[in-house]
Amino acid sequence: MIGIELTPERPVSRIAELGEHAESNGFDAVFSSCHYNNRDPFVALDRIATRTDDVRLGPGIANPYETHPVTLASRVASLDEASDGRAIFGIGPGDRSTIENLGFEHDRALRRVLETFKVAQDLFAGERVDHDGTFEAADAGLNFGVPSETIPVYVGGQGPHMIRMSAKHADGLLFNGSHPKDMAWAAEQVEKGLGERPEERGGFDFAAYASVSVSSDAEAAREAARPPVAFIAAGAAPPVLDRHDIDRETAETIGEHISAGGFEAAFDAVTGKMIDAFCIAGTPEDVEGRIDGVLEHADSFVAGSPLGPDLDEAVRLAGSVLRPRTDRV
Repeated sequence: MIGIELTPERPVSRIAELGEHAESNGFDAVFSSCHYNNRDPFVALDRIATRTDDVRLGPGIANPYETHPVTLASRVASLDEASDGRAIFGIGPGDRSTIENLGFEHDRALRRVLETFKVAQDLFAGERVDHDGTFEAADAGLNFGVPSETIPVYVGGQGPHMIRMSAKHADGLLFNGSHPKDMAWAAEQVEKGLGERPEERGGFDFAAYASVSVSSDAEAAREAARPPVAFIAAGAAPPVLDRHDIDRETAETIGEHISAGGFEAAFDAVTGKMIDAFCIAGTPEDVEGRIDGVLEHADSFVAGSPLGPDLDEAVRLAGSVLRPRTDRV
């Protein structure tokens, strides 16, 4: 799979246009990021579905806190119907600070994610569900059929336990990593999970969900990378920061700015070392070499936000770099 993430911070008509552009430039999966302060990702994905023919579509990634897991399953099933069976269920615990901003406790994240997609799989299969765990459901079911026999489940995970769980139970992993050091570590966790994977579950796709910023102007590409890198750095676990020799206090300060709504201050505090660690940024030639390093460890590649200072150019350039790698991923 070669995929792309489109963030609905722009009107959904523009996101649909970019989704069509992505398909014509060789991408075979489009994910729409899920943040309450942007447009609704499922509306954006539906608009993309009407303008495309073959590209797979899914939330990247939905969380099972702000939306009840059964309702979330219904939305994914509706997307599968609207796209004639092209849905992917991207599911993960979500950003802790965003969840807490909405008044939800970010508790038992691994169990919540696992229970959510297991219940969803039963619902997709036409079963009625009773569930009493991290959430409750009583005789819940969908009143419509799902076109796909199975909707692929990709877990968005970064911690070792979430990664291992996804390798054991899901169809794929969307690992938010852009650097070979992080990908090598994640690959080790994937292997541990695959060691416990039942044979009947079939193959597993380890996808790098990497922040990419590409432009013919290398400096402009790096500047465009500041916003997503700020969020990644703020949420990075201390061992990840240490792996890249990034000052923990600086990352913590960025997180404090973000929580307080001081986004410009957060972006200004991003260092060059952070951009190198948490984004693949630069010219197509720069990006090509970095992607090759990531694909030494991963099976697939999803080009994530910000993509670049000029989105149309970025989709075209990213596609030109990734298309020749289609046979590899």
